Amino acid sequence: MPLWLQNEDITKIQCDAIVNPSDFFFSGLGGADRAIHTAAGPALDEECRTLPFLHTGTVAVTDGYNLPCRYIIHTEGPIWQGGDQDEAVLLRSCYINALLKAGSMGLTSVAFPLISSGTFGFPKDKVLRIAIDAVTDYFEICEDEPEVTICICHKDAYTLSCELALKEYLDGRSPAADTEFTRFCLDPYDSEPFTPSPAFGEELSDWIKRQDDSFPVMLGKLIDMRGMKDSHCYKKANIDRRVFHRIMTAPGYHPSKNTVLCFAVALELTVEETEQLLRSAGYSLSRSSKSDLIVEFHIANGIYNIHEINAALYQYDQECLGNVIR
Repeated sequence: MPLWLQNEDITKIQCDAIVNPSDFFFSGLGGADRAIHTAAGPALDEECRTLPFLHTGTVAVTDGYNLPCRYIIHTEGPIWQGGDQDEAVLLRSCYINALLKAGSMGLTSVAFPLISSGTFGFPKDKVLRIAIDAVTDYFEICEDEPEVTICICHKDAYTLSCELALKEYLDGRSPAADTEFTRFCLDPYDSEPFTPSPAFGEELSDWIKRQDDSFPVMLGKLIDMRGMKDSHCYKKANIDRRVFHRIMTAPGYHPSKNTVLCFAVALELTVEETEQLLRSAGYSLSRSSKSDLIVEFHIANGIYNIHEINAALYQYDQECLGNVIR
């Protein structure tokens, strides 16, 4: 893992496998399907002619040929018929089955298009939502942790579920901008004596404020307080396992602001608690940063799916949350 959103041509992504939204006959006639067949070369057409017919939601694997990937995982997405013909379930199965196939092959990086969003007419915003949920659920239940990329050719072609409210907040018109988002000015250098866990009835934000531990030590304690496994936390944070290991073991590790926000989301901290965690590492949320405002908006509204937050950050041309060793 983690999951990335990219405005990139899927035929140019270097990874173990790309997913091709094909059809029953492997015809190579659809938009992304045609582009993949063209880039891979005629040998792909020849191999596809040897394969059994492809059914909706199922997958088949071929060589990547002239593409910068090792394999192509072909899947047939559903045709959009208004939404009442189990299209969402079938589309979800395309993403899940492709990931399961990649996992069974030991692949560590997979790139997806927005399946069925072209010729098959599935609304792009619905495809993105289903894709994000499917990948998130896969990360939750499976031990393997592939790096997943979702390629979005035209990010203005989809809408966010909370887009209007977010736009109003960013424009300074949301009532929440003057109420729920009011923050206290707290001293990041407060050096009260350390206590190993919050006292009975103590607010978590007050406990965070009083710590003088390094960020890795504080993070470990917060994970324990939440009763989370390390793997559950770094997956929710969209952080690669190797990066998490480095955070927790490297002497003198100092996190980036991006990393702190990732874990604030994973730990489901409030806005005030997020501020405190940021201050412990020498950062703060900035009113002049569109990225900070977008993250703050989602946290204040109880939206802790980091991939949903990243979809908003991506749409507004901001850096997504998450780290990976490349």
